[in-house]
Amino acid sequence: MNKTIILDNAERTRCEIWTRVMGYHRPVSEFNKGKKSEYKERTFYKESNACRTLKKYQVA
Repeated sequence: MNKTIILDNAERTRCEIWTRVMGYHRPVSEFNKGKKSEYKERTFYKESNACRTLKKYQVA
């Protein structure tokens, strides 16, 4: 019984993204122009990929 829920734009709530910047957690929408630019250039890592890479370089 999968029911598809359809919302009008008036019923939606904006999702605010928070991240750590300069030692504090802040909403991305409150960043200054420079910090917003830095945020867009960030590289996000997955733990599973990092573990796989580490295993490749470990010496037996």
